[in-house]
Amino acid sequence: MIKRCSLRHTAFCALMLLVAKAQVSAHEKWFHETESYNLRWDLFFRPLPLIFVSAVLLVTLIAWFFYKRLGHDFVPGPENFGTTDERRAALYGLIPAILGVHVAMPLLVSGVQGQLFTPNNQLPGVWMYVFGLAQTGIALAIFYGGLTRIAAVALAVLWFAGIFIVGLEPMLESSLYLGFAAFFFLAGRGPISIDRLLLPGLEPSAKLMSKAVPALQTGLGLSLIFVAFTEKFANIPLATDFLERYPLNFTGALGFPISNETFILYAGAVELLIGLWILLGIFPREIILIAWVPVNLTLTVFNWTELIGHLPIYGTLAVLLIWSPGPKNLALWLGGLREGPLAILGQDRTTPAGV
Repeated sequence: MIKRCSLRHTAFCALMLLVAKAQVSAHEKWFHETESYNLRWDLFFRPLPLIFVSAVLLVTLIAWFFYKRLGHDFVPGPENFGTTDERRAALYGLIPAILGVHVAMPLLVSGVQGQLFTPNNQLPGVWMYVFGLAQTGIALAIFYGGLTRIAAVALAVLWFAGIFIVGLEPMLESSLYLGFAAFFFLAGRGPISIDRLLLPGLEPSAKLMSKAVPALQTGLGLSLIFVAFTEKFANIPLATDFLERYPLNFTGALGFPISNETFILYAGAVELLIGLWILLGIFPREIILIAWVPVNLTLTVFNWTELIGHLPIYGTLAVLLIWSPGPKNLALWLGGLREGPLAILGQDRTTPAGV
């Protein structure tokens, strides 16, 4: 009987690690007041939270070692489904435009609502107008691809300025936007842009373009890691009150009820695991596919706020899902960005660009 219960508990824990992201995807601070909740590191430095974090770090270390030995994902990439190098390069040329749409929309919404990046960062006083105008201008520049790299610098400046206006903690949670700023500064806005047509002197070099996707990947990974602590591990009272208001602890319906606090630790562990694996590039396709379905499950609960807020995450996950590391893929990336019908002036249209 004891052995059977142990097996059931183990299976349940594995299930929780796979699906608890449904609760993670709903950022507590977007839908719950936060002024009365400070980080509680005293609650983190207890045996159970430390066990969860240690388990995540151990699993990550093992997975990293195994991934380095294996050298590839189990899930096949586009190159395994019959596409050609030319078409992969053409798709890469579209990625900056696609990402531009995904980040411009939330920037526009935040700008007109007097927020900085996310709904919990309400701007005070005159900063509402200053930052609102800045976000709107940056969004339009990135959307149309005009003066994109200058807009990327402005986005980074806005992120750093936000540390002094709304605080360091919310900006660390929004590291994804710093990743987008780095991406567009390094990659530009690609061939489908005003910059390519009218401002070729603003195009980045091939060396800078080669670093764009890792910068985007780093931004998303860090955001998930920081949120795992600021909304779960180091802010259990906030997460507990959030679950009391929005009863998303579904474990009772599965026949394995656990307390809200334990559920929060599971959710934090999943978010930390996903953030670390994305940051370190460990089995990226597998971890994205695991996260993809449950990250959308709460959309019907939190509607447009969550949809708009998650657009940059969706775009980044999509890019990383089709991305393949290695020099050949990097050459295709550079070829897609720099060549084709709207090649950078002076760029060889026939030979793929090298690193």
